Amino acid sequence: DHRHVFIDPDPDAEKGFAERERLFQLPRSSWADYEAKLISKGGGIWPRTAKSIPLSAEARRVLGVDAKSLAPGDLVSAILKAPVDLLYNGGIGTYVKSSRESHAQVGDRANDALRVDGRELRCKVVAEGGNLGLTQLGRIEYALGGGHINTDAIDNSAGVDCSDHEVNIKILLDAAVREGEITLEQRNRQLADMTDEVAALVLRDNVFQTQSLSIAGRVAPQLLEQQLRFIQALERAGRLNRVVEFLPSDEEIVERKAARLGLSAPERAVLLAYSKMQIYDELLASDIPEEPTIGTALERYFPVPLRQRFARHLRAHALRREIVATHVTNSMVNRVGSTFVHRMREETGAGTADVVRAYLVTREAFGMVPFWQQAEALELTVADEVQSAMLLDSGRMIVRATLWLLRNRRHLADVAAAIAYFRPGVEALAALLPDALAASERQVYDAAATRYGEARVPAALALRVASFEMLPAALDLVEIGAALGRDVKVVAQAYFELGGKLDFPWLRARIAGLPSESHWQALAKAALRDDLAGMQRRLAADALRGAVGKRDPREAITAWEDANRALLERFRQVHADLRAQKTLDLAMASVAMRELRNIAVRG
Repeated sequence: DHRHVFIDPDPDAEKGFAERERLFQLPRSSWADYEAKLISKGGGIWPRTAKSIPLSAEARRVLGVDAKSLAPGDLVSAILKAPVDLLYNGGIGTYVKSSRESHAQVGDRANDALRVDGRELRCKVVAEGGNLGLTQLGRIEYALGGGHINTDAIDNSAGVDCSDHEVNIKILLDAAVREGEITLEQRNRQLADMTDEVAALVLRDNVFQTQSLSIAGRVAPQLLEQQLRFIQALERAGRLNRVVEFLPSDEEIVERKAARLGLSAPERAVLLAYSKMQIYDELLASDIPEEPTIGTALERYFPVPLRQRFARHLRAHALRREIVATHVTNSMVNRVGSTFVHRMREETGAGTADVVRAYLVTREAFGMVPFWQQAEALELTVADEVQSAMLLDSGRMIVRATLWLLRNRRHLADVAAAIAYFRPGVEALAALLPDALAASERQVYDAAATRYGEARVPAALALRVASFEMLPAALDLVEIGAALGRDVKVVAQAYFELGGKLDFPWLRARIAGLPSESHWQALAKAALRDDLAGMQRRLAADALRGAVGKRDPREAITAWEDANRALLERFRQVHADLRAQKTLDLAMASVAMRELRNIAVRG
């Protein structure tokens, strides 16, 4: 701190923590009050006013320096640059800048002499307990060099979240005090009793926020095009000044794409914040907070005792709409990322409110909350990259299902009804997997399940993740079943049987492998994927519709093939030509889709 330099090269963590607690409780304490005998060999406490501080062999080792003594300012710089796991900044002042910035630009003259550049940091992780311990450009420089860092706003967000909970809880309880339901003493006791639960709610929110940044970092290069379009949209709307927020220019983004680099975590943190602010404003201006199913977010925001005892006051809370909008925004963006809503809007033309409705239907119909809880329970069991891969797989499924619902928007008029309509079909399909799949799809399913199983994911959970590639088809199966009055199990068998006979899995995989470096390539690829799914849905429905009296779906497919033999022969010739090629391009895939449309139109 500004008074002392404290070095403990090989600390006893338990004893050190107890001593720090003692100092915390001691009024006007400083490091000078620390019990010196608890410090490990080679450590010590020195005043910042000393001319020189001696460095033991132990201190030199942990600091990664050769000098046997350093001036206090130089020693602080050495501590900042030490090759350690974690550098934690909890004080006042800016200690790290970018090599492109001058000390004058930082605006903290008191620390000019000891400040270092982001590229000089040798720690693995930086955590900011204070505000602006690093400049944003310093963070970016460190992150682009391989360091792990977010921003001070992210690292301190739990404090802000806790304050929000405190204010909103007091508004609720004060209403109960005014109406004479509880006394002021009881209100204060209730506040104290809920401390641990509020802490758990706050920490849960913030774990998911940092998890979102981490997951996005694993696919950062692939997200760059989406992020650029989101940045440009925010600029057009007058919501973002890219220069002020130190986000890269269009030219810099082109350079990063060429280098296969994405946005750094500090840059992703800025986009996360802007995404949440925009979505919050749009939800608050909509009727989303009034929708009964979505409005239950209000209860989840508050501790259990308040939900049970003060339900009436909770529903009448003065900031009810704001709380619902905040909770829904956070819970969604933390799960699906900062560009999710913008992407859904671009691809479908839907408004933010409908995107939220479609996401919530997907989340509930596909049982994502229990899945996330099971995946998170593996925190100390599986490798981080395995857990991240599971969450990325689930995210891709959510995107596909949400897009489907936004293209069939009539289901979003009643969120609760949509959940009840689709959930049984999703569960029915999950129970049929992998037996209902064609051989090639079964191989993909088995390979994914095996891969996760070998990574120590429990068998049932590994199978669930493996099913994510096929589960969005449940939405089509439910629609076919409802239109034809057929059981989802029968529809599923026909759907996958027909898909196997026409080799849809191969075509789907080749479409997935098409380049999507630009926005328009991505849209074209998505359109082909959706067209193929639509063709499989329509052809399966045609086969079942024409198979009156045939209960076995395989008989229905055989009868349909007999009726469309000439058209199918033409498609198989084209398909064989495509399989003979080394790669599939957009034009070739379009020809295949045209032949399928011919079958659907004439069959």
